[in-house]
Amino acid sequence: QVQLVESGGGLVQPGGSLRLSCVASGFTFSSYYMSWYRQAPGKERELVARITNVSGATNYADSVKGRFTISRDNRKNTLYLQMSSLKPEDTAVYYCKGPQGSWGQGTQVTVSS
Repeated sequence: QVQLVESGGGLVQPGGSLRLSCVASGFTFSSYYMSWYRQAPGKERELVARITNVSGATNYADSVKGRFTISRDNRKNTLYLQMSSLKPEDTAVYYCKGPQGSWGQGTQVTVSS
């Protein structure tokens, strides 16, 4: 079955950086678009970034453009999210989303001094 396992979250100061990873299994990773979402306390889950499967074309939420970079390594079945210039409002649980409505368990990112 589809399995997505995120890692890389943590506590970081404003202006800092983190790289999230999502290791996928149970499906042909290279055949599917992949996405990162996040959910802050009391808010709805929102799309952060998406990447296509072949060309690697990307799109981002306006709130993270220029600060976050989504990428993938189809040889390693891994999705990444490089986050820079982090702000307190980036604090959320970050989720990897795959095919057939599959979600990872999430990884907590907290931006605070």
